[in-house]
Amino acid sequence: MSVKPTATTASSATTASSVAEATRAVVQEFLAARMAGDTRRLVGLFAEEVDWLLAENPAVPWIRPRSTAAECAAQFTELMEHTVPEDARASVESFLVDGTDAVLMGHLSGTVRATGKSFEGPFALHLTVEDGRITRHHLYENSLSIAEACTP
Repeated sequence: MSVKPTATTASSATTASSVAEATRAVVQEFLAARMAGDTRRLVGLFAEEVDWLLAENPAVPWIRPRSTAAECAAQFTELMEHTVPEDARASVESFLVDGTDAVLMGHLSGTVRATGKSFEGPFALHLTVEDGRITRHHLYENSLSIAEACTP
């Protein structure tokens, strides 16, 4: 028995593929804006309301609740104010896209300006892109290493 794809199945696959391509393009633009430190471009990439998740960490000055495009974009500026830019490293080892969702996994490291201490560890970033803008930003990282680096 053979199964032939119907026009509806082919159309659905094409739609899913184009949604994934759009998601990938926005995430690549997000990464480029982060690398360039372009907060204006970042504001444009975030939706007006963002589901932001980053584990609360009172010892870390750049980690706080955020929900607007401007607040989310400002996280990059705040991070650079509190860390040594020359020591900042992030590598993406996996970049997975499924429809409107993208997951990046990799490794990050840096040095806290106030203490001179370094942090490092793996990260996973889950982004959701809807209508060309990031609506979800959930970051999972080695918060213990970062907190220890922020503690004098």
